[in-house]
Amino acid sequence: MGGYGIRKQLRPRGQGRISTLDEIVNLYIREHRNGAREEMRGFESERSPSAAIRRAALCMTKDSKRHAHQRRIPKGLLEKVEVRLQAINRNLAKAADFAALHKLVDKEIGQIKGIGALTVYDISHRIGAYYRKAPEHVYLHAGTRIGARVFSINGDSFDPKTLPKSFTCLSPAEIEDCLCIYKDELYEAQTQRGEPHKILRRMSRRS
Repeated sequence: MGGYGIRKQLRPRGQGRISTLDEIVNLYIREHRNGAREEMRGFESERSPSAAIRRAALCMTKDSKRHAHQRRIPKGLLEKVEVRLQAINRNLAKAADFAALHKLVDKEIGQIKGIGALTVYDISHRIGAYYRKAPEHVYLHAGTRIGARVFSINGDSFDPKTLPKSFTCLSPAEIEDCLCIYKDELYEAQTQRGEPHKILRRMSRRS
């Protein structure tokens, strides 16, 4: 979900920085995978569709705290989001896959001032967990978009097979998370593989 939890120090001092894509992916798995999966399991086990939609829309963790990504969004605005999503709960349940569910959520709340692409994705991901509909593509927004640009990837979403083989052990949702958390390290790793000036020019043109 674009950076679950608090980012931990990459390496103990004196041991240098991570320098390869494999190291970045392994670090993500070690530091973030379990927490992200536990979060989604919490939504999978909600007692009802309305309960899952409510917690997803209000951006609440299992211990009733606000998710870090949405901590600055006024509660009243998220309550408005919940009302709109509860009104289409049957359509959400009937969505064929995550892409269809995400499209429904985006159509319903994406135009609300103060609700950006990251919040639309996060809420869709949480509701999708309840309905066992996981992303099959990687969705781009905020920091994730910056991480994807390192690989010359643009747009709103992409096929994870587009990425180097180092990422094959991650699910699309985990890739989304990893690209966001480690965007700076990904840039450094790619520049060490060569053509750093070309990568920098591509990122500058697309900013």
